[in-house]
Amino acid sequence: MTALPPNKILLTRSDLPRLGLNLSPSTLLRLEAAGQFPKRVRIGAHSVAWLATEIHEHITKLAADREAA
Repeated sequence: MTALPPNKILLTRSDLPRLGLNLSPSTLLRLEAAGQFPKRVRIGAHSVAWLATEIHEHITKLAADREAA
């Protein structure tokens, strides 16, 4: 079995808390609309996910902002 390229790995809402992102659905929507969280990808009629690379970049940016403050 071959591994998927990192930019093709999708994370669902259930994956986000394992990365330390314990955000409610309404908070996610608000942050996305404000450009403060990566945009979701629709993967089905009632399902969304995020690109893993974008989520990891977001977490890295949060850490860098913390260090700069």
